[in-house]
Amino acid sequence: MPSKTSMKLALALALVLFVFAVADATEICKIDTAELAECLPAVTGKSPPRPTRKCCGIVRRADMHCLCQYRSVLPAMGIPPENAFALPKKCGLKARPKCR
Repeated sequence: MPSKTSMKLALALALVLFVFAVADATEICKIDTAELAECLPAVTGKSPPRPTRKCCGIVRRADMHCLCQYRSVLPAMGIPPENAFALPKKCGLKARPKCR
């Protein structure tokens, strides 16, 4: 089973990609980048709020293995990895991808 840390980091990276998305949304790892704004508050700041129900729905259908390839951009985007790593667990996910 993939690690929990890997899954969280992957999701956070997807959120970073949203920040760079242009007006037209693109699909990355089974997520429409326009939807990622829903999760951004849950991974930013010192004490982020719990993810919304809609955010968790997005997290559940994401291809976490695919998102692993974007993990290196998180710190550069100002998203604390620990916040990103907490998101899948906060959404009640049990399966964890292993990022290599």
